[in-house]
Amino acid sequence: MSDPSSYRPLIELSALNAKVAEFARERDWEQFHSPKNLAMALTNEVGELVEIFQWLTEEQSRGVGADPRTAEAVRDELADVQIYLSRLAHVLGVDMNEAVTRKIAKNAQKYPADKVRGTNKKYTEL
Repeated sequence: MSDPSSYRPLIELSALNAKVAEFARERDWEQFHSPKNLAMALTNEVGELVEIFQWLTEEQSRGVGADPRTAEAVRDELADVQIYLSRLAHVLGVDMNEAVTRKIAKNAQKYPADKVRGTNKKYTEL
């Protein structure tokens, strides 16, 4: 990222942010979109996503996106999670490209590939 001309964002959220902001504005819901409320809504949506996987075996969980009985629910819940996450970041003024890029760099320091390959140990256990 040292050469700004070669910078390409990891994720592009401007269209999504604009669409969700317009959706909220048309319904006069911006008044409810405080960071606290959005974080709580995000948690609820993650819970609904997790509920799809509850009681499934590891193998069954791998097929939920392809199974016609669960695929639409998975897509809908993932979309809800993305919408609330994007809205929360937007309301808080968080540049998700910068945040994700920084977090990947931090994770690379905490989890060097040569030390963690094939293990699920936390960085404090390495």
